[in-house]
Amino acid sequence: MKRYLILLMMLSVFCSSVVVWAADTAVEVTARGNRSLRLGIVAPQPTGASYKTQLADTMAAVHAFDMQMSGIVQSEVTSLPPLGHGLAVSSADYDRWATSGFELMVRGTYALSGDTLVTEFRLYDVIGKKMLTAKRYTGRAADTRKMAHLFSDEVVRTLTGEKGTFSAHIVFVSTQSGSKELHMMDWDGYGVQRLTNHHSILLSPDVSPNSTMVLFTSYRRGNPDLYVRNLAQGTDTILSGRRGLNITGAWSPDGKQVALSMSREGTTDIYLIDTKGAIIKRLTSGAGANVSPTWSPDGTKIAFISDRHGKPNLFVMNRDGSNVRKLAGGGYLATPAWSPKGDVIAFTRMSGGFQISVVTLDGAETQLTSSGNNERPRWSPDGRMIVFGSKRSGTEALYVMRRDGTGQTKVSRVSGIAQHPVWLP
Repeated sequence: MKRYLILLMMLSVFCSSVVVWAADTAVEVTARGNRSLRLGIVAPQPTGASYKTQLADTMAAVHAFDMQMSGIVQSEVTSLPPLGHGLAVSSADYDRWATSGFELMVRGTYALSGDTLVTEFRLYDVIGKKMLTAKRYTGRAADTRKMAHLFSDEVVRTLTGEKGTFSAHIVFVSTQSGSKELHMMDWDGYGVQRLTNHHSILLSPDVSPNSTMVLFTSYRRGNPDLYVRNLAQGTDTILSGRRGLNITGAWSPDGKQVALSMSREGTTDIYLIDTKGAIIKRLTSGAGANVSPTWSPDGTKIAFISDRHGKPNLFVMNRDGSNVRKLAGGGYLATPAWSPKGDVIAFTRMSGGFQISVVTLDGAETQLTSSGNNERPRWSPDGRMIVFGSKRSGTEALYVMRRDGTGQTKVSRVSGIAQHPVWLP
């Protein structure tokens, strides 16, 4: 019974786009005094007869929230007077923005004809008095939020050289329909869709590198089997249905293999299987349960949780199971996730409740959360943010924070619990 309780603790836890202009290089994103640049965002102006205040305000608010969570600027929606000639900018306009304290500005226009929406956004360097980038999008009125997210990605690319991931989605488990089913939402909680209809318990989704398939464990047949969902076809197929546990599946970075935990030989160990479900190799053995594999970005190593020393600790091994070493311990650890940049691993630690920490590969650890119980951290594709489950407000919900732990914000909007998140680029 003690072994079973320890194992449970270890597991608990559209539219077309056309580039109009693009910056040649990334720009410096600090201002005087080593503070973040201040970004002002004005709600887009209509270019036709149809004027939708709510539509324009929504795009400005979405873009401001995205950029604030990026951590590279301080953003705010501003009510500076509209430009007199569409998006044409004069030296006087730059001076007025600078006087208001902005180093960067975003302006835009939109045209709504029936259900067709055309938007154009521009990013300006106020101090340098020049436009940095612009994008035009065409879609439906329902794509309002998507267009704003897409331009947020482009602003991050312009300022840092790396595209943002605000147009990404999050796959998660929710009881909104009455049972634990897979759902998908925009990264900020809007546009929720239910993906599965198992009427059972679903756990631990993981998205394939090409974003077309999702691994998850389901008790649909009474046994914890590992399924793969084809997102385009909407079908679920059993990948590993061997007797006992088939849990915590994780795609390799090249999408050709899956690491998972199985108990087919009595003990719970990590195995490699191919995309047809055939066993390639057993990676762990001996005493203790071994679960929750997570791959390094280059695919050469796997981190995992094992209680081989008594309590669940964090270990790292080569992808063939060799060279095993303990990376973090000193208590109950669970649900590791390797950063896309490869520099740190996020995980859950039982420390005055469940809290999320990160550890470098040389063992230096930093705790990121402290309020309520928090678990199962998962990185955004660009490594700038972490999504996680938290019970700080009572019902388990999804929160997002920057990689340094700042900006912790609830994003899930479903009824019932929301847990086990993972990013879908």
